[in-house]
Amino acid sequence: MRKYILQRFLQLIPVLIGITFLSFAMMRLAGSDAVEELYANAGAAVSQDVIDAAKAELGLDKPFLVQYFSWLGGMLTGDMGVSFISGRDVFQTFVRKLPATLLLTALSIALTIVISIPLGVLAAYSYNRCGEAKNGWERISLALIDYVLRFFSFIGNSLPNFFVALLLMELLAIHWKLLPVISNGTTIRSALMPTLTLAIAMSAKYMRQVRATILEELNKDYVTGAKARGVRNNVILWKSVIKSSMLTIVTLLALSIGSLLGGTAIIESIFMWDGVGKLAVDAITMRDYPLIQAYVVWMAIIYVVVNLITDLLYHALDPRIRLGVSAE
Repeated sequence: MRKYILQRFLQLIPVLIGITFLSFAMMRLAGSDAVEELYANAGAAVSQDVIDAAKAELGLDKPFLVQYFSWLGGMLTGDMGVSFISGRDVFQTFVRKLPATLLLTALSIALTIVISIPLGVLAAYSYNRCGEAKNGWERISLALIDYVLRFFSFIGNSLPNFFVALLLMELLAIHWKLLPVISNGTTIRSALMPTLTLAIAMSAKYMRQVRATILEELNKDYVTGAKARGVRNNVILWKSVIKSSMLTIVTLLALSIGSLLGGTAIIESIFMWDGVGKLAVDAITMRDYPLIQAYVVWMAIIYVVVNLITDLLYHALDPRIRLGVSAE
């Protein structure tokens, strides 16, 4: 297992080099740089000599490959450079933004689990019990529960995040005045609206996935055999079916954790949540290459680590999955 983990981290090296090179190149194709954006936003009329001097100071007058390998060499020695806009150390700037993103990720995942898993199980269980209903009213009530939950899941999937964010701002902040319109710090109260926005979309999507997974398990032979032996439905559901469905649920959560740790740029920008997603948007707008590269490195590391943890959880939850290695 240790060999497998080391192998996965070694695979990160070419991935990082390829991703950082492509992102570096794509930013150059934008046609402007941090100096031009800075003077354009300031509205100041400056001579070309001043612009050229500022570019030379930041190293932006050098060829593309020279700039890239200079940055790459610095990163390999632990130096990610300084921001072109603020002049602050990139690593320290990035680390200061991480707690806000970590808090938003933890709250969103927790709320998604609380909403999607119980409702997904309830929808699947209600649909599955329709055929076993003792009378018409019971069959109708069970079917109605499933249809209502699926309807709200469909609505949640259909609404884009920015619309849900604006709707929550109108209701919770402006109309009912329960929460601040925009974030005033990394407090739980300020995090509630961005958390709800993210959790609504994820819960709607995952509830359907959980329902489909539970239904698939309920139709398998081991469930039929357990019922024939007289095992109660609730025992089958909680002791066997949900445990067997955990692989799918773990996969879904891992994908969400990876994307959330990378920062949700739209939501963080709408609520002015001071996380890495908003930092990346600001850096891209201002062509702040060192900050953009730090974000790219962070995203690559996060996805490799999250996928590795998911694989290890697979190995723990299902002994049939060997991942091509043997545990030591």
